[in-house]
Amino acid sequence: MKRLITHARIIDPATDTDVVGSLAIANDRIVAITPEPYAPIGFTADHIHDARGLVVAPALIDTYARLTGPVFERPERLNAELAGAAASGIAHLVVAPDTTPPLDEPGLVETLLTRAERYGQVDLWPLGALTVGLTGKQLAEMARLSAAGCIAFSQGDTPLRDSLALLRAMQYAASFDYAVWLTVSDPDLTPLGGIHDGIVAARLGLPPIPVAAETIAVARAIELAAEAGVRLHLLNLSSARAITHLARAKSEGLPVTASVAILNLTMTEHDIGEFDPNVHTQPPLRSVQDREALAQAVVDGVIDVVVSNHKTVGRDAKAYPFSESAPGVAGVETLLPLLLRWGEMQGLTLPQTLAPVTVRAADLIGRRDLGRIAPGAIADLILFDPNCTWKFDEGTVVGPGRNTPCWGQTLTGRVVELWRNGTPRPLSLSSPVL
Repeated sequence: MKRLITHARIIDPATDTDVVGSLAIANDRIVAITPEPYAPIGFTADHIHDARGLVVAPALIDTYARLTGPVFERPERLNAELAGAAASGIAHLVVAPDTTPPLDEPGLVETLLTRAERYGQVDLWPLGALTVGLTGKQLAEMARLSAAGCIAFSQGDTPLRDSLALLRAMQYAASFDYAVWLTVSDPDLTPLGGIHDGIVAARLGLPPIPVAAETIAVARAIELAAEAGVRLHLLNLSSARAITHLARAKSEGLPVTASVAILNLTMTEHDIGEFDPNVHTQPPLRSVQDREALAQAVVDGVIDVVVSNHKTVGRDAKAYPFSESAPGVAGVETLLPLLLRWGEMQGLTLPQTLAPVTVRAADLIGRRDLGRIAPGAIADLILFDPNCTWKFDEGTVVGPGRNTPCWGQTLTGRVVELWRNGTPRPLSLSSPVL
């Protein structure tokens, strides 16, 4: 099947391209970019798609999300989560191992991947459990998990207090050249229900989480990774001081990468308001200075990717007072509009804004044929209206998550179509499963 997208504003973050033209697609891959509205010489399209007024960009790659709820018992729950991701233009989703049960057996990984493949819109890229049951006591069978489809190994949000156990796990992973992805927070300095140790915590009387909770864990992870010789990815950095450790490690040539959650780029501790449990996040929202340092680190490439840090939390678990509520924010459906908002705040071009969720994310998962608009690349695309304003509420939500500070807000930027392998896929508008 040959398709031609005409009159499109074509964005390729890999080459900083921003042009109006036509995009030719054949055999699931991009053939050429040509001046509008012409096709390449000798190319006869079976279908012509007019994208006038729309941006065409690589489909998004979200490199950290959690799948909560009965995703194994009820396939419709998994479908609802994936539908929410697709609605924001996410075609590739890296999922943490702390599902129920955790991804510590190949059969669970294969079941998850098979069900996602049946859904057909979003590819899952699972992280395997670093230890059996995420307990930190026994190494998981990484080779078998890798063969089942795991791209790296992690404890998810479950801390591994034992440094010797973590070192041994890293050494084992390094022997197979597997990467280790770690959430970096010292559990002894991270009280339940806490927020950033700043003026808002003092005013509200909530348990403080110092920046040291992150920096101690970052320094520990980097030192152990250097000792083990393993590739290390630091998940969801939230502080300026953590960036200093990361930048030093990179300058020394260590194979260390990192991500930041979109909310930590667009919000601060002041957005907690009057104990809003929908802003109870892990890691916590920190100071204005931290947010600015994180933003600059993304622009400079010190922080490699931006993630949704998605986690659906049910109404009951969020109905408690802030300090007793379950942490987590549903983020996949708002990733694109919040990213566009952040890019505008930073004065970035559209290719620069999208790079951390396209080309840079593709490089992180080792797929250089994704995240790009170039001849030979897989035609996984999004068509979106960058000027469309819409309200995120019961009338527009697709997935099961309502635990978000964006609920009821007017957002700008909406996906019109998600293309997979050169074919447009209708976005699901079915009722979400809670």
